[in-house]
Amino acid sequence: MYKRQEQITTLSPVALGFLGSLAAGLMTAVGATPVLLGKTPSRKWRDISLGFAAGVMLAASFFSLIIPALDAAEGRYGDGAIPALIVCAAILMGMGAVAMMNEMIPHEHFSSGREGPEAVSLRRVWLFIIAITIHNAPEGLAVGVAFGADGFTGGFPVALGIGLQNAPEGLAVAVALLGERYSAGRAFGIAALTGLVEPVTGFLGAAMIVVAQPLLPWGLAFAAGAMLYVISHEIIPETHRSGHQKQATTGLAIGLVVMLFLDVWLG
Repeated sequence: MYKRQEQITTLSPVALGFLGSLAAGLMTAVGATPVLLGKTPSRKWRDISLGFAAGVMLAASFFSLIIPALDAAEGRYGDGAIPALIVCAAILMGMGAVAMMNEMIPHEHFSSGREGPEAVSLRRVWLFIIAITIHNAPEGLAVGVAFGADGFTGGFPVALGIGLQNAPEGLAVAVALLGERYSAGRAFGIAALTGLVEPVTGFLGAAMIVVAQPLLPWGLAFAAGAMLYVISHEIIPETHRSGHQKQATTGLAIGLVVMLFLDVWLG
């Protein structure tokens, strides 16, 4: 067992970024499994679990991405305003990039309807898949950048946290597809498929950091900004839509402290 762990830790950061984000993405399929068994949790429990996912992403954004970005910028540029300006600019760029994708790429959310330009020729299910892909891409990027920045030590807590929060997201997607009259098998398959964008962006994020080390603080903070936009624009509003704000906030608090614990313990 220890030998296998040692073999994993000696892989290149790019390979770790790909494999780590692949494992995190596959947790989407794990989360969607109950629909195959004919069991769907209540809306309240789904909102609590999505709140948990938001808390994990929030903690990962700050403790696993923004703080290391500041440390990397200070190591390169010294103390002062420049590291803070770099990280702030990269966070805003990450948020702006996801916002721009929302505006420019046609997609549809299950509850809030269509966003972006009209695309009459695209089937509705593809619009759903595009929306979830936009959501999942920053998560894979965060995992890849974390592995690219600090190898197994830096990337494993992020991959574990993103994997944990992917499970309730996979369940939410599968249940929403059931509500659109898709069969259980097809709902599971589509939900599982949406997680496979994460190894793509994970590979790209790790490769970018390995090839261009000066981009490290930019990449870490950019990934954090992209995730923060998804949290604010999509996950939290979704958890408040059915009147379960208090329960969802409790889930967020639990997710935040769990991810903080994992980051300190494993990081």
